[in-house]
Amino acid sequence: MSGAVLVAIAAAVGNLLQGWDNATIAGAVLYIKKEFNLESNPSVEGLIVAMSLIGATLITTCSGGVADWLGRRPMLILSSILYFVGSLVMLWSPNVYVLLLGRLLDGFGVGLVVTLVPIYISETAPPEIRGLLNTLPQFTGSGGMFLSYCMVFGMSLMPSPSWRLMLGVLFIPSLVFFFLTVFFLPESPRWLVSKGRMLEAKRVLQRLRGREDVSGEMALLVEGLGIGGETTIEEYIIGPADEVTDDHDIAVDKDQIKLYGAEEGLSWVARPVKGGSTMSVLSRHGSTMSRRQGSLIDPLVTLFGSVHEKMPDTGSMRSALFPHFGSMFSVGGNQPRHEDWDEENLVGEGEDYPSDHGDDSEDDLHSPLISRQTTSMEKDMPHTAHGTLSTFRHGSQVQGAQGEGAGSMGIGGGWQVAWKWTEREDESGQKEGGFKRIYLHQEGFPGSRRGSIVSLPGGDGTGEADFVQASALVSQPALYSKDLLKEHTIGPAMVHPSETTKGSIWHDLHDPGVKRALVVGVGLQILQQFSGINGVLYYTPQILEQAGVGILLSNMGISSSSASLLISALTTFVMLPAIAVAMRLMDLSGRRTLLLTTIPILIASLLVLVISNLVHMNSIVHAVLSTVSVVLYFCFFVMGFGPAPNILCSEIFPTRVRGICIAICALTFWICDIIVTYSLPVLLKSIGLAGVFGMYAIVCCISWVFVFIKVPETKGMPLEVITEFFSVGARQAEAAKNE
Repeated sequence: MSGAVLVAIAAAVGNLLQGWDNATIAGAVLYIKKEFNLESNPSVEGLIVAMSLIGATLITTCSGGVADWLGRRPMLILSSILYFVGSLVMLWSPNVYVLLLGRLLDGFGVGLVVTLVPIYISETAPPEIRGLLNTLPQFTGSGGMFLSYCMVFGMSLMPSPSWRLMLGVLFIPSLVFFFLTVFFLPESPRWLVSKGRMLEAKRVLQRLRGREDVSGEMALLVEGLGIGGETTIEEYIIGPADEVTDDHDIAVDKDQIKLYGAEEGLSWVARPVKGGSTMSVLSRHGSTMSRRQGSLIDPLVTLFGSVHEKMPDTGSMRSALFPHFGSMFSVGGNQPRHEDWDEENLVGEGEDYPSDHGDDSEDDLHSPLISRQTTSMEKDMPHTAHGTLSTFRHGSQVQGAQGEGAGSMGIGGGWQVAWKWTEREDESGQKEGGFKRIYLHQEGFPGSRRGSIVSLPGGDGTGEADFVQASALVSQPALYSKDLLKEHTIGPAMVHPSETTKGSIWHDLHDPGVKRALVVGVGLQILQQFSGINGVLYYTPQILEQAGVGILLSNMGISSSSASLLISALTTFVMLPAIAVAMRLMDLSGRRTLLLTTIPILIASLLVLVISNLVHMNSIVHAVLSTVSVVLYFCFFVMGFGPAPNILCSEIFPTRVRGICIAICALTFWICDIIVTYSLPVLLKSIGLAGVFGMYAIVCCISWVFVFIKVPETKGMPLEVITEFFSVGARQAEAAKNE
């Protein structure tokens, strides 16, 4: 996974520039107002600081839609250019008006980074470490603030500090970011697939995953293009298709279904379990209990929770699905394929679509997406026409050597993708069934279901077969077109991937699953901004001044302005270890769990600040309580409420509308940021410091309730599976409401 990690680090450099800019203007404005005589004109001083916020808000209104149109990478390149040009303009700045222009350009770069970096990292990261990698922007942003404060503090000790140099030095890291975006960052594979550029997407995935076989994930990316399909939750007992079981036997036995993999010749037999899966039972039970008890807990939260309850707690870095069967649908690359394979059953989602580059050879159009590399272990496996139990038993070892999801059907996070073709004619001659896509997730444990004796070609001839019990999300494939069936095609009628994205974006935004995801995303952004981080940041220098830090620094010969910068640097430095802990826990404990456990500590810290400002106490006790509360607030905010909203917003929207939906969430973030920033001085005058912190504590209580009833756990799940669950959960909620 080193490719994905390096790409995420390079993209997160953009957030380092954001943090650098935020900290630099806080120090530079002390000297700007002296040069331009702004002490008597605070509105202009405030406008200089706020111009970056204004620029970010303006660019966010169109950044999502443009990113969905032009791609993620070009917009990141544009952000680096805006950073670079803005820094040069600020370095020149002969007057206030030119400085405001430079700040506006800089704000444009900030807005693009805040919107696009979470999208880009989520779309390139493996599900197992997506939370860790998406916490990187929080870490690099705080790291950029710390480095900037240290630089400005050092420059403030000079006889004549230059605010132009403080602001203009940003051009150096922005130039580094420009070279990274141009020469190192690839385009998002999900965006490439949405435009039908399949071979480019395949090459990018191979680079990001560090392996040749990415056919399962390629198929997943194609399936993620659909929105609003009718999805059902089913349960199967899955076993190998031996040579005795042919298509005719399955066609006669309606209790058996044949599943197909992403590679030609791979198939298995599945038997539906009556009564539904544990996942669906738990989900229905949760919905029923919510209605009976009058609970407000979203059935969507119960549905996601039913998945994580059954996932083995083996860490985020290895497969949670089929631990003994691993890449259960993998066979050696040198194994002979079934000679009687039906072409209509080959689900080549994107396999035969030429890239827009136009450099595809004729062979590319008739070969599978990926030619698998045969491992030494696979060479020792018996050669069979279908996936067999030998493949099952060796799968986990092969997967461990090649990495998570190495199998041709593995899509990461313990999920696998398959398809079924079940079209039959009933007694009246009417067709029933059809072509379906399936996301599979194990229930129970391997070996819990015992099968009959199955012949193993090349083996001992007999053996007791293990079968796998799996939940399944079953829906119509994204490329399956019922309209094309009128042309009497043989087998499933498929369309080009780019054709799936030509519908109305605004129609897609009204899909129940998308609307539910927007409620979660927008709600988190609003509550995060009103939870008090800006107020605590504003109050921190005063608290540390009361603790005696200012007196200590003045005794060392440091001026008050330099002391305030050093205090801010120390405050930012405290955040970095806490963010590092959050990076580790984001994929182990999960986003929802981190939010539910850290928000109560934010509430307690704010209440202590309220009490310390209402109750008369010894100055030393007051300083100690306030300092400890502020440090705890900062540490636990950056562990949960800091990174989690952006991470969740980058995960819960479908590929087709991900850009515009995250832009809506980012726009909410900036508007709330402006409101909180400019209402804080007014609130301090009207209700006092204790009142402000008390209000923030109430908002944090509301935030905890909102997370508990509305925010699902998304750790370790592929993006496409997450959006599928939102679609299912939204429809379950509507059904429950109607009942």
